[in-house]
Amino acid sequence: MEQIPTEWLGLDKLAYLQGEPTVRGMLKQQCSDFKVSEELGFEISGNGEHLFLHIKKQNLSTVEVARKIAAVAEARISMVGYAGMKDKKAECTQWFSVPLQKEKGAVKGSENQSIVSRLEDENVRVISTVRNNRKLKIGSHKRNLFDITLRNCLEGREEFEANLEKIKQFGVPNYYGFQRFGRKLSNLKQVDKFIHDPQKNIKRRQKSFKKGMLISAARAYVFNQLLSSRVTSNNWSQFLVGDVINLDGTARNFTVEEGAWDATLQKRLDNFDIHVTGPLLGQVDSKDKYISSGIAADIEKAELDKYPKILEYLQRIGAKSARRPLRFLPEELRWAWSDDCTLNLSFALRPGAYATSLLREVCKTDQ
Repeated sequence: MEQIPTEWLGLDKLAYLQGEPTVRGMLKQQCSDFKVSEELGFEISGNGEHLFLHIKKQNLSTVEVARKIAAVAEARISMVGYAGMKDKKAECTQWFSVPLQKEKGAVKGSENQSIVSRLEDENVRVISTVRNNRKLKIGSHKRNLFDITLRNCLEGREEFEANLEKIKQFGVPNYYGFQRFGRKLSNLKQVDKFIHDPQKNIKRRQKSFKKGMLISAARAYVFNQLLSSRVTSNNWSQFLVGDVINLDGTARNFTVEEGAWDATLQKRLDNFDIHVTGPLLGQVDSKDKYISSGIAADIEKAELDKYPKILEYLQRIGAKSARRPLRFLPEELRWAWSDDCTLNLSFALRPGAYATSLLREVCKTDQ
């Protein structure tokens, strides 16, 4: 069996919010134990050439559903839109879009129904359809709503609840979930091959998707390691001179001049209105105004210098540098025990935050 390269070890060693949990729970004993529903961030127009399908799926990945839609609509898979990737072994409700060709004499309603009837099976149900004038794009959803059941929580009820209270108070380290790295770290293994073999080619039809996937995996890995080091140093949610700051729920960043951090900004940080950010490796644009400096830059450089080959690889393939918040606060976090060993959690997360990153702070999970 192929061994994971030494460079990629440590994914399960990321620092915890306040120590590794000692309690355990069983996750995803059945699909309905992990429910996620997508909430769009805009109003669908009701008219246009793009058919939006509100779909409930299980035992299928988002890409597998997209392929089914492309097949029944006789479209290329690149023409199928979705706002975000959802878990395969779960009960997920999300939106997809596909453009429909206008045909003379075609009846809009019958065309929609034909696609629905050919698409539905035991794992796919179409809740509703509606037209829109634009394709659904990645990241266009407002948030994801989760309803998760943890089973076989046989001991430590007090610890479960104490860990959840800590999350409400301190938020969660914004680690990329392990699904970003592929099954058995397959994405990272491919990155390793490309790093050590720059001439290695990707099939043309897979190039764009594969390239994006590998960029995401490489950058996510390094970001996680940097965040882990700041969690260990207990400054992941504290402002350090030179930190780049993110405005909660947006892609907007700003910097603070040395000596300008004041009580007002500190209160905003304490209230989760703003967040400290970390770097996503890549080429730095000369026009980028949001680059760390001072103490924060020194900390980032010390960690990022451990991965020169990854940085070289990302720059070689044209990846652009970016920033990501170091923490997130789940919205509407609630929990209840349905019996002595079954815990139900519900919460909402903004795009880019992972439920698995929250769950690892609650307990160790067996799947």
